[in-house]
Amino acid sequence: QVQLVESGGGLVQAGGSLRLSCAASGRTFSTYAMGWFRQAPGKEREFVAAISRSGGSTYYADSVKGRFTISRDNAKNTVYLRMNSLKPEDTAVYYCAARSGVGVGITRTDYRYWGQGTQVTVSS
Repeated sequence: QVQLVESGGGLVQAGGSLRLSCAASGRTFSTYAMGWFRQAPGKEREFVAAISRSGGSTYYADSVKGRFTISRDNAKNTVYLRMNSLKPEDTAVYYCAARSGVGVGITRTDYRYWGQGTQVTVSS
């Protein structure tokens, strides 16, 4: 089992940047693929980015490709989401998630463990 705690959210103007962090408990962080999802008010939770266990493979939603970067530091049990060129439509609660087993998931059901979320608000 793994526990996840997100941080780094906040209020930023359009065009600005934020870096989200997700700290994981336990000694087996490197055995989990990790993902970031987001949920805006009144909308379904959607995939943002994912990274393989080693960090060698990354995946992005089309809406954030070229602006967001997912990375991980297995020595620090932490996954990051660097967000540049933020837009008002990026406003949402951002969640990190952990997946055990083979492969990297891009849907909610691929992930078993979830953090509590961190709010990101982008003003126009």
